[in-house]
This record gives sequence, structure tokens and C-alpha cells, in this order.
Amino acid sequence: MSAPEKASPHLVVVRGEPTEEEIAVLTAVLTARAAAARAGSETPESERPASGWRDHAHHLRVPPRPGPGAWRLSTR
Repeated sequence: MSAPEKASPHLVVVRGEPTEEEIAVLTAVLTARAAAARAGSETPESERPASGWRDHAHHLRVPPRPGPGAWRLSTR
């Protein structure tokens, strides 16, 4: 049986000497972003502005205005 291979690190410090706390914060932020990306999108659907293409308000019936022929429009 061969010796287990050492896994490559996920993060590599290229410059500087970050503290353990700084690396922990960076790891937490990257993990949260990855979880949000896996969940679908960065912002929930309820926070996005309504699209004009998805707005169904134009399907709502508008009451007819009073005037000649208004009784005919009330049946449509």
C-alpha cells in the first residue's frame, strides 16, 4: 500500500504574512459566497426588482369609464 498523497492547499499566500484570524475571515467569506452561488443566485428573488416582462398587471381588468357605450364594455 502506498503512502497517502498530500493534498494541495486551497489557499496559497503569495505575498505578506497574514494572521490566522485574517485567513479565517477570508475562508469564511469565500465559503459563504460559494454557498450562495450553489443556492442559485447572489440575491433572493424577493429582493430583485420586478421585470416588465413578468408583470401580469396588464392582464387585470380595468373598469370601463362612464360614457356612451360603457355598458357594452362592462360585459367584456
